[in-house]
Amino acid sequence: MKTHNNASLKTPDFKISTLALAIVATMGAVSTSAAIAQEEEAQEQERFETIAVTGSRIARAEESGSPVQVLTADELNIRGALSLGEILQELPSVGASLNSNGTAGTSHGTASLNLRNLGENRSLVLVNGQRWVNGAGTRGFRDFVDLNTIPSIMINRVEVLQDGATAIYGADAIAGVVNMYTHRDFVGTQVKAYYGESSRGDRESVNFDLLHGTDIGDSNLMIALSYADQKPIFSQDRSLTAVPLNGLSFGTREGVIRAPQLQDLYDFDTTPGITRDPGADGMNPDNWRQITAADRYNRWDNNYVMGPSTRTALFAQYLVPYEQFNMRVEALYNRRESDQQFSPAPPAIFGNQGFFIPNNPTVNPFGVELSGNSFRIDNYFDDLGPRVNAQTVDTVRVGLGFDGYINADWDWDAFVSYARNRAEFVSNHQINLDNLALGLRACDTTGLSGTIEAAQGCVPVNIFNDLTPEMADYIRFTGRDTNESRQTNANFNVTGLLTDLPAGELRMAAGVEYRKEEGIDTPDDFINSPAEIVTGNRTSSAPRTGTRGEYDLYEGYAEFSIPLLADRQGIDMLELTAAGRYSNYSTFGSTFNTKFGLNWRVNDDIMFRGTFAEGFRAPSVLELFEGQRSTFSPVADPCSGGANLPGCTGVPSDYVQGETQVPTTVGGNQDLQPETSENISVGFVYTPEALRGFSLTFDYYDIQIEDTISTFGAQNLVNLCANTGRNCGVITRASNGEITNINDGPVNLNSTSVRGFDVVSRYNFDTDIGNWDVMLSVSKLEEFKETSTLADGSTVEDDRTGRAILRAAYPEWRSNLNVQWRRNSWYANYSWRHIGSTNELFQGEDRSIGSVFYHNAAVAYDFSNGLTARFGVNNITDKQPPASRVNININFDINTYNPVGRFSYVQLVYNF
Repeated sequence: MKTHNNASLKTPDFKISTLALAIVATMGAVSTSAAIAQEEEAQEQERFETIAVTGSRIARAEESGSPVQVLTADELNIRGALSLGEILQELPSVGASLNSNGTAGTSHGTASLNLRNLGENRSLVLVNGQRWVNGAGTRGFRDFVDLNTIPSIMINRVEVLQDGATAIYGADAIAGVVNMYTHRDFVGTQVKAYYGESSRGDRESVNFDLLHGTDIGDSNLMIALSYADQKPIFSQDRSLTAVPLNGLSFGTREGVIRAPQLQDLYDFDTTPGITRDPGADGMNPDNWRQITAADRYNRWDNNYVMGPSTRTALFAQYLVPYEQFNMRVEALYNRRESDQQFSPAPPAIFGNQGFFIPNNPTVNPFGVELSGNSFRIDNYFDDLGPRVNAQTVDTVRVGLGFDGYINADWDWDAFVSYARNRAEFVSNHQINLDNLALGLRACDTTGLSGTIEAAQGCVPVNIFNDLTPEMADYIRFTGRDTNESRQTNANFNVTGLLTDLPAGELRMAAGVEYRKEEGIDTPDDFINSPAEIVTGNRTSSAPRTGTRGEYDLYEGYAEFSIPLLADRQGIDMLELTAAGRYSNYSTFGSTFNTKFGLNWRVNDDIMFRGTFAEGFRAPSVLELFEGQRSTFSPVADPCSGGANLPGCTGVPSDYVQGETQVPTTVGGNQDLQPETSENISVGFVYTPEALRGFSLTFDYYDIQIEDTISTFGAQNLVNLCANTGRNCGVITRASNGEITNINDGPVNLNSTSVRGFDVVSRYNFDTDIGNWDVMLSVSKLEEFKETSTLADGSTVEDDRTGRAILRAAYPEWRSNLNVQWRRNSWYANYSWRHIGSTNELFQGEDRSIGSVFYHNAAVAYDFSNGLTARFGVNNITDKQPPASRVNININFDINTYNPVGRFSYVQLVYNF
């Protein structure tokens, strides 16, 4: 295997600069001796080359003025991770991100990147400098890139720009840019096989990769194939998640019956409900007893803590040189299959919604009709099996690019692409409520008019004992939604030398771009259809409105690199950078955004840098056009237990919350306006010649976002109402105090303030026992505040610095340490990842969540015949996530911490 430069193929120089090497990302690498030699050769040639690094479209010989982290292919492989998301989410600058953790209502198999804690849709993801299509596969589509649609086998290097870059790359680059580069001009064949599992024998993970490249004349063809399969982790297999800390659900597996007609049958009070003991015959009325407070049901047993995922990918790249230009053709197909398993369908039998059970011994043991508004059966339908939401997401992307040179000083490039994510979302083991209602009536259609679809193949349903397979099949329902995201993109760029100034070369880049974004969501027709028998929803899956929306835009930009001073006392180089981008959107109009930077190299040892950038994010198709839909959100009701709070007025004093999954309505808002931001960054790079191999970077950032588009969150809305009495109109309660709905849609009335700093130190040195490479990366969050404007015009400020909330943590400190050692054919790596302590507010009191350290190690041996064997252990100390009381039911923050525990893996790589 080799990667070479064909003399006849004019390719951009994507070499890693001194700065990039100084702040290379914190994951360890096991490198082959050939790769080391290539790196040394690249460093030797550095002073003679211009480079293009993420953060600027101008190729230059000097370091970029923006903070960029770099991950090489080896560094992507060393951690034993099978996806780009698993690697990138561990960077200290990345906050809580969607992953495979949790069950319903979370990622649905998606992996995201949340730079600076500002949200996935404020981090721009590029591949070879080009945009990637937004994700799909949830109940609806996404408005950010799903990293699981980008197979890691095709990626040779990742650059992470931690600075605003709207003027350079366009909208969404408020928090930063992740730019992934594919292998280029690859020749040879690489085969990779991988297996890993946790110390508890679960999360079995298998991966097979094939990378093949060949020269066809002066052209180069590369093909990458990948297959990865990761198994789930169940809640009962981790002590932390076996039982909800907020308590078990009230009720029993056998069901709880409440009906006024029962009181005459028993000599005890049946108002609280009656149940039976496990195994007792429900058709014998004497086996039923009064429910007690001790009767509890663990509906969170047999849920996924971490869901399974299977990914299959094919990527092809064809590079063709012509006399005056080069052509690049890219084609990708990726399939992701994932699912989430959670509790059986929840209680659904209510007398006030058209349910009753006649006095028929086939379906009723009590000898009286059970009916009326007070009639209710709380029953978890275990016989149907656990609910399983399954996604199949097919990604297709094709791209055609050209690049060439106008003369010795000017280059040009053009690219056009079309991409589509198409997904099917299947809801397994739900309930057809019409069928259930008719089955409970022993299939008697008396009183029903017209043709009743549920009568076809009707099976009487006796809910007072275990359901027979025939009963379960009759009432079981499977929903099928489809959704997709589409993207069309075209751009043209030029870059080159304008003129020579006394201090150096005045360079520029300019370009134009067209982009169209589309989103389509088609809910299941049957779920949305009107019920024939019941008065509520037709199935246990909530109906929702479909979505179809699109927008397009035209853009133009220009960027300049202006040398001001050079070769002066105390000023080896002083450079000003300036960029501006004009964007015209079909949805709201035009905008112009700028970026300015100043680089001051004092001498060979130290350089200072600073930037000011205007940011911009247009409302996404999802935020604008998403149809109204009902879902469930985990909520701990502050009004439970007779709390004497301002917003609890009117809630009965004896109200006790029974169900923590609360109905919530979400949807789009076509009145949304764009977000705007201002980013300031100041820092320095220190590379002392007296200590060769050592580097230190420091970067301070301050980001202010206005008109932030966000949802307040169901729990936050309930807390705000209860504690202040504000915005209570979005919450609907039943007469007994129970929350029946929360309206939680996107709004444009917020602002966000984030500031902090990053420090990266690296030292590469040789000793008698081998070469050492030590890196420490630290991120400090000094402020994260969200200010929300309420309906009455007042504001409320939410300071999240050092706090933990539902599915998100904002620790002040995050850090990674990585130590690499290599000698001859042996390689070893040790690393730790640190997530700082936080506090969560639970029942009005602060609760401390301590710091977490994950320790990892790997060792590899190169057999010098093309075979490299690697063995590694992640989370050596088997550290489990810290317990959280606000993350109810699952007991930990699924978007911040890793529940796998100790994980061992072996990897074989053969190059030939």
